[in-house]
Amino acid sequence: MATSCVTGGTSGIGLAFARALAARGDALLLVARDADRLAAVAAELTAAHGVPVEVLVADLADREAAARVAARLEDAARPVDTLVNNAGFSVGAALLDPSMERHDLAAEVMMRSVVLLQGAAGRAMRARGAGTIVNVASIAGFVTQGHYSAIKAYVVALTESLAVELAGSGVRVCALCPGYVRTEFHARAGIRGSSIPGPLWMDADALVAECLRDVDRGRVVSVPQARWKAIHGVLRHAPRPAVRRLSALLSSKRRGETP
Repeated sequence: MATSCVTGGTSGIGLAFARALAARGDALLLVARDADRLAAVAAELTAAHGVPVEVLVADLADREAAARVAARLEDAARPVDTLVNNAGFSVGAALLDPSMERHDLAAEVMMRSVVLLQGAAGRAMRARGAGTIVNVASIAGFVTQGHYSAIKAYVVALTESLAVELAGSGVRVCALCPGYVRTEFHARAGIRGSSIPGPLWMDADALVAECLRDVDRGRVVSVPQARWKAIHGVLRHAPRPAVRRLSALLSSKRRGETP
């Protein structure tokens, strides 16, 4: 039985990955901060799909906790076949904010821990000649909306770089770049979902299904849904001044401000 590890696997996109991977028969290793929620999700998935679910309580902002997760991924006696680096959150602080607290936290969870965990998993998978690593990025990585955009742009470049290092090893690597997904993410970030047109929203389960198909096709960057593929194409090829102007308009609309 294959084993899949999902960080941030108790809600949103992470939970959708956990359900999809359990449905295909994978044993699970779920990583999150909330022990009670981990236990509840583990019980739900075992009952629904009959797969064993191991839980690891860890706050990836804590380097000792992140190191424990990395050690588990590199444990040759208990191999992990798929890693989904999903843990993340909205930064929620402007670049001119005098406090570095949120920026430091975001960097630890969504940058440093991604490098650490993909490295641990990648080494173990390369030694076995097989495996899959999915790093959850965002379409936000192709616009200019603060530190979150910069972080997700980093994750895309990081994933592509890892794909180069692992080329020919049998390990598949993919950066998932979703648009707006109906999860708890936006509510937690204080983002007004009503300001976002309905057709731009995606279902988390559909998103994950398309990402896993892209992984099977060998795609290093996955942008699910045709309309978001089109938006991604425009963003990649548009002049950067135009992208910055669009980003400013989106940011102001999202916050209910006047552009």
